Amino acid sequence: MLSQSTGRIESREVVRLSALPDEDRARGNLYALLGRLLAGPPDDGMLQMLRGIAPEAGDDSLLAASWQMLAVAASRTDQESLKNEYDTLFIGVGRGELVPYGSWYLTGFLMEQPLARLRSDLRELGIERQPGVHEPEDHAAALCDTMALLITADQPAPLDQQYGFYARHLEPWIPRFFRDLQQAESARFYRAVGQLGELFIDVEAQAFRVAVPAAGAAKST
Repeated sequence: MLSQSTGRIESREVVRLSALPDEDRARGNLYALLGRLLAGPPDDGMLQMLRGIAPEAGDDSLLAASWQMLAVAASRTDQESLKNEYDTLFIGVGRGELVPYGSWYLTGFLMEQPLARLRSDLRELGIERQPGVHEPEDHAAALCDTMALLITADQPAPLDQQYGFYARHLEPWIPRFFRDLQQAESARFYRAVGQLGELFIDVEAQAFRVAVPAAGAAKST
């Protein structure tokens, strides 16, 4: 039974409704937002939502500042400009400025061993691509979607399982991808997306090191 879905991946497991702490809901929503923005340019409704972002009073963190920069970037663009920017960055003629796939970042080639390992882990988690989605599962958008699903499913994955997936399939390359996105020649709106992504992933890494003993041990060795 298909019971839980984002735009590109879905869970095949039957799950039960459970309460989700506000912090985890925020984490999941941010992963889902990054997945949506990396999968394609935002539509008008999402642009309006992004333009209305305002940090909480007294929050002077770098992550809050990156949210504010995303709101400013959204206010300075429109759908046609975003489509052109996205196409240049990620599609291009033959390929875009960036290749947003884990296999490419880790091996220099597409459809390599990192993708095979990812597909094996996804099968064990009961997660698969949605019908009609053609990009490999190691696309940055799909990986963000998967993390969102692990965190916010009706029965969320345990934190150590979330960390295991993050450590195997995002941590080795996606911080570098977000830095490259900020530095890409054609990035305007997406420069702010890259900054938000990099800072959020850094916060995730620090939180995992505190909350998951295996994460802290791996970092210290």
